[in-house]
Amino acid sequence: MDGTLVDTERDWLASLADLLAEHGAPADEAALAPFAGLPLDGAAQLVARRTGLAAETARARLDASFTARVRAGVTVQPGALALLDDARLLGVPVALVTASERPIADLVLATLGPHRFTCSVAHGETPLGKPHPDPYLAAADRLGVPAAACLALEDTPTGAASARAAGCRVIAVPTVDGIEEAPGTLLLASLREVDLKALPLSFGALGADSA
Repeated sequence: MDGTLVDTERDWLASLADLLAEHGAPADEAALAPFAGLPLDGAAQLVARRTGLAAETARARLDASFTARVRAGVTVQPGALALLDDARLLGVPVALVTASERPIADLVLATLGPHRFTCSVAHGETPLGKPHPDPYLAAADRLGVPAAACLALEDTPTGAASARAAGCRVIAVPTVDGIEEAPGTLLLASLREVDLKALPLSFGALGADSA
């Protein structure tokens, strides 16, 4: 969701930069890179280690700042709505799998249109979050298909690692460095480049059970 469908990864990193800088910690691009795609709890713990803030305080500050930015309005990424609508026309069910917590997910769903999704999985709704496979396994289960039959769209190494660990194929439109193209992982510059009908060709011979 964040960074992939809507340009909220920038808001997330801005919230982190403000908090880090306020407490004298580095807040440049290199310092922010490990936070990309992290859930709130993990980010708060990392902020605490860098600043000396209590993790609970860091969590509350980040949650309030990020929520305010999202509530003020989000920008939908180029090609996102067209891709979601193409999936719907082709009968391809779509799950939203996000490292954001449910209140943020619901704010974004209201912008994207909840009718475009079969189900959603937010952080805290599975035993472990990204980069563990649990969120994608839960989404596949709710869709009623094996994870190996799913395609994940991701933008960060944390999210891509989660999807790959679950057994999904991955299309990455990176917002930060760190995702490398490999078997089962395709890097693109924009969601506008995703052609659902051409995916079997994009990933090579997938086999008859992968349609």
